[in-house]
Formats: sequence, C-alpha cells, structure tokens
Amino acid sequence: MDRSRILDGKASIVTLLSDFGDRDVYVGVMKGVIAEINPKLTAIDLTHQIPPQSIAAARFCLMNAYPYFPVGTVHIAVVDPGVGSKRRAIAVEFAQGFLVGPDNGIFSGILSQNPAIAAVELTNRNYWRTPQASTTFHGRDIFAPVGANLASGVPIQELGQEIDPATLVQLNLGECQETTTGVVGCIQYIDRFGNLISNIPGSYVEGKTWCVQVRGLTIPGHATYSDVEVGEAIALVGSHGWVEIAINSGNANSQLQIELQDSLEVQIISNNA
Repeated sequence: MDRSRILDGKASIVTLLSDFGDRDVYVGVMKGVIAEINPKLTAIDLTHQIPPQSIAAARFCLMNAYPYFPVGTVHIAVVDPGVGSKRRAIAVEFAQGFLVGPDNGIFSGILSQNPAIAAVELTNRNYWRTPQASTTFHGRDIFAPVGANLASGVPIQELGQEIDPATLVQLNLGECQETTTGVVGCIQYIDRFGNLISNIPGSYVEGKTWCVQVRGLTIPGHATYSDVEVGEAIALVGSHGWVEIAINSGNANSQLQIELQDSLEVQIISNNA
C-alpha cells in the first residue's frame, strides 16, 4: 500500500454506526485506526447505541441517515453478531457513496432504495490493519482501515474480490400488502422515545383521513403529537417519512406492549382531495 498516495488523497467523510455503546474504548480505537491512515478524514458518529446485535435497528438507522450526507461519503457499520464466522466482510458502492461492514443484511435498507453499483468481498489484506485480523473485532482490523482507505481515494476494486450484488444478504422484514381497506405492514424500528415506526411509507396516507389498527386498538392518524391529549395514542408520519405510532409525552412501546415486527394495518377512512 502506497501510504503517501493515501495521505495526499482527498479529504472526505466517514460515518460510524455500531452497537458498541460509549462505555468501552471500541469506538475510539476505530477512530484512531482511521486517523492513523488519514488524519484529514472527518469521522462522524451516526450512533453507537444500536441495541446489541440488532441488525434490523442498524438497517433502519443507516437507511434514514444516508440521504443527509454528501456524495462520496463512506458509511462504516459494525453490528456483527457473526464476527469471525464465514459471513463475508464487504464494501459496496452505490450512487451516494460507499458502505463497509459485514454482509448480514445491515445494508439492505439503503440498497432497497439505491441499487448497488459494485460490491467486493474484503479479501485484500494489504488494506486491513493487520493481515491476521482479530476474530472478535473486525471493526478495528478490517472495516475501519478499509473505510479510511476507500474515503482516501483507493478504488473499491482494489479492496478485494468482486462479488455479485444480487448475492448480498437481505434482511427480510416483509413487504407491505394492500388490503380492501388499506395496507398491512409491520414495526421496523423503535426509537428511544418508544415511538413505533412502521415500514409503511407516509406517502400512502398523504391527503387522507386514516387510522391504524393494531392489537385490537384503533389509533387515529394526525399531523403532530400535540393533536391528541397528553397520554393518548396517535398515529402520524414521522420526520423519517414512515407511519409511526406514538403516545403524546409517553412511550408507546411500553404502554401499548407492541414490539419489533408486530403487524399493523393502516386503514383509509376517506380521501380529502
């Protein structure tokens, strides 16, 4: 590896997402590896509070973060319950930038909206931190150094063996299904406020009077949290663009006992056009 070429390369953005939390040094170590390769890079933390081993939560957070970064950004994601196993370590190029992490479905949300341009398995150990990577910390030894090199201008094809993007692992949460009265979907993410975020696009309810049916409850659709009294349940379209269920000044997850992948139905009452 020609280090002088890397250090003279473009200054770019690397984002980091993991389930490491902030108690231990894991995140700081990854940033140290990135800075050692190219201190000109800007490293931005998306979050390190993904619930441990929750690939679904990581998928959602990445999918909702990537549109807000410049073209060419490298997104490094490490939620990796299969670390050290035969699961592939990959880098993916898509229209907005690059993805680096395990091939376990973590990138399937982004790739459902932005088809992959190219994908490689990270087999070129010249771009690892060490040829003998730890079996428990690929974030430090593979993903951080590869992401830093990619953000510094190394072509994706140099990082390893090309693979067919169609073979990348998909995390299947189920597709929305239209019914005679609306559309059925599921809860794909629960945020720290306990808001229950579905996989039903907000565009489906635009200009309509609607409600959500879930667990025998009928929850009215409104525009803002304050459209109902404190403590009452509400359905609305969140800033992420998905239909969600919330409690005004409360926690829908704990109060309604609704969990990830539970089903719900958006019912259309009338068109307002």
